[in-house]
Amino acid sequence: MRPTVLDTTGARLFEQAEELRAAGPAVRVSLPGGLTAWSVSRGELVRRLLVHPDVSKDARKSWPGYRPGAVPWLTVWVDLVSMFTSDGPDHHRLRSLVGQAFTPRRINALRPAVERITSELLDAMAGLPQGQEADLRALFAYPLPTRVICDLFGVPQEQRPAMLRVIDRVLDTTVTPEEAERIGYELFAAMDRLITAKRERPGDDLTSVLLAVHGEDGDRLGEQELVSTLILLIGAGSETTVSLIGHAAQALLAHPAQLAAVLADPTRWDDVIEETLRLHSPVMHLPLRYATADIDLEGETVRAGDLLILAFGAHGRDPEVHERPGEFDIDRADKQHLAFGHGVHYCLGAPLARLEAKVALPALFARFPGLRAAPGGESGPTQPSFITTDRLSRPVLLA
Repeated sequence: MRPTVLDTTGARLFEQAEELRAAGPAVRVSLPGGLTAWSVSRGELVRRLLVHPDVSKDARKSWPGYRPGAVPWLTVWVDLVSMFTSDGPDHHRLRSLVGQAFTPRRINALRPAVERITSELLDAMAGLPQGQEADLRALFAYPLPTRVICDLFGVPQEQRPAMLRVIDRVLDTTVTPEEAERIGYELFAAMDRLITAKRERPGDDLTSVLLAVHGEDGDRLGEQELVSTLILLIGAGSETTVSLIGHAAQALLAHPAQLAAVLADPTRWDDVIEETLRLHSPVMHLPLRYATADIDLEGETVRAGDLLILAFGAHGRDPEVHERPGEFDIDRADKQHLAFGHGVHYCLGAPLARLEAKVALPALFARFPGLRAAPGGESGPTQPSFITTDRLSRPVLLA
């Protein structure tokens, strides 16, 4: 049987995940660049494989015939040397070094900055004519996390437009190999410029911390590891939260009774955030993983050396995991999800994403109590990607 072509446009991400889930525990899919992988969309199987001892994140050691750069669109996902692409002692070493810069204390100390940026963005929106259609993503959901992450890493103002533009392009899985190669070059160049600037003028930011951080034995991040880590943290630290804020606001506008409930009881914003992460996971797939031994998946055998692509976003909508999985319901008791991963690769930036959403959402609805979705706003264009579930615009009417 020929592999199913994985939707690269983002238009059918959740629908295709349901089809693949129904087709079997693991289904062969075709990826850009002529690759074939096993897609796993059943929630509990995804969770199990995320911690399976015979599943690796390290292409250098676990992908037979792997050649860095051979598949241009995978360069920024697979060819990096970071905690994202490492296993075992290598992963522990890199995560320990990076963790020193991403401590809970540093994250919690960001609240005043997040509140300030939120207020500035809402002030700018308040200057627009009442009742005018506006793009909530462009005006609020996108600039808030990107400003926070750029401030956190000390990205100079003049470097930000080019860096964010290329980070956005990395998510596009419809690009040609030539475009993907150019995007990878531009992304590495952007991080090199940042590192150069911070070496010349270090500051109280995470790039400077990563440049100086070392382990108990004096071990430091190597140059490739440093660039790779910055790509991982700056990219992941912005896009996931853009999607979370946008999806949450749109879901509440579509469910006014639930919006009224959370406005009446502000302690329930956590429920909004977790239910949004369950139903609208910012990430559908993160390439790639590799079988290091034969794995039996409910009668389907994944062979050693095979590629795996796990559907993080499918877990929250799996009817074997959740009742009424397609409904947004902040009252549901079980809101478990895999939006930030599971196991040793659980996202270091999850607390920051939750903090930003918990500041941004109540402030948005307090400033614009009559905010409503623009006609057709729920069917805006999707990000051309099988990686993220975000939309490119979120039209609303300000009031």
